[in-house]
Amino acid sequence: MSDTSDILIVGGGLNGPALALSLAQAGFSVTVIDALAEQIRADAAFDGRAYALALSSQRLLAAIGVWDRVADQAQPMLEIRVSDGHAGLGPSPLVMQFDHAEIEEGPMGFMVEDRHLRRALMEAMAAEPGITTRSGVRVVAQATSTAGAGVTLSDGATLGARLLVGCDGRASGTAERAGIGRTGHGYGQTALVCAIAHELPHHGIAHQFFMPPGPLAILPLTGNRSSIVWSETTAHAAEIAAMDEEAYLAVLRPRFGDFLGEIALAGQRFSYPLGLTLAKSFIGERLALVGDAAHGMHPIAGQGLNAGLRDVAALAEVVTLAARRGEDIAGPGVLDRYQQWRRFDTTTLALATDAFNRLFSNDNPLLRLGRDLGMGLVNAAPALRRGFIREAAGLTGDLPRLMQGLPV
Repeated sequence: MSDTSDILIVGGGLNGPALALSLAQAGFSVTVIDALAEQIRADAAFDGRAYALALSSQRLLAAIGVWDRVADQAQPMLEIRVSDGHAGLGPSPLVMQFDHAEIEEGPMGFMVEDRHLRRALMEAMAAEPGITTRSGVRVVAQATSTAGAGVTLSDGATLGARLLVGCDGRASGTAERAGIGRTGHGYGQTALVCAIAHELPHHGIAHQFFMPPGPLAILPLTGNRSSIVWSETTAHAAEIAAMDEEAYLAVLRPRFGDFLGEIALAGQRFSYPLGLTLAKSFIGERLALVGDAAHGMHPIAGQGLNAGLRDVAALAEVVTLAARRGEDIAGPGVLDRYQQWRRFDTTTLALATDAFNRLFSNDNPLLRLGRDLGMGLVNAAPALRRGFIREAAGLTGDLPRLMQGLPV
């Protein structure tokens, strides 16, 4: 091999850099392979994309030295309101309201724009001597054995490591080359994503409005702006995506409502098909999958990136503790600990979002009555409400140390 490191990470989006920082700060040498050129990743133009980071994810970013770089651009989510209804007719009077004041830890989460988070991760990696980045190249071949892992890049270079990690998305080439299959299905829905500037302040309140074709999430950004994740049937979404700005807004306005005053588009518009996809294994020989490479779920609960960051924290902890015990960091027993920690949790979350989407994305009157009554009952029960708030904040389950804001 022409170049070696302890760990090779394929994918330079968000999970890959977060994992690289977590591992490098624990003393490992890490190489990140990014198919995109560094200049493209560093582009600071606002394109409308943003992420709902749970409180536990914010703690991880703080622990690896990234949060201070984005804190000034982060919008705290102080309240979440969940309602059911029809476009143009308004929500049902039976709603769920979750207020951060009901828990002691602070805001349930933060909205951070993609451009700010991506740049912060790049800057933190550049400042970390244990990380080497190879940008603008793709992995064209990989091999693993009991002795180590190796990849060949599109520029002809070969790299070796003890552990290979795929952070390369739902169509993970790392998983495919390792012979790891996937299971899942499409929803017949497409997410329309954009940012909206509005006349009135949002007061840090996130809204989830369930309509028969799919949910509409209105998530607060800094200033009088909100991020929109709007699900429609695939055919209708294609028609909406092809519209000009004014026609697009004309379709959105009755769904959005007038509670924030006049609205206008801010930044670009995106769309992507929605589906459930789970890797049949999160590990292989000297290989681990993280984030969407392992699991892709409906954005209905905004947990995609948070689940990926929990993978990051779990894998970093498992590998670091194994090294301290003198174990092979990519040995079968070590990687199996990672899979046991994460597979049940992510599969349960993915299936829960799947069921939730099926329950709410229809106009069956009996189901509508049942879910509206259910939301009203949860809203009237403080203990249940606090449980949902802690779940939204990512504070439940077996939390890795980084997600508690603690060093590994």
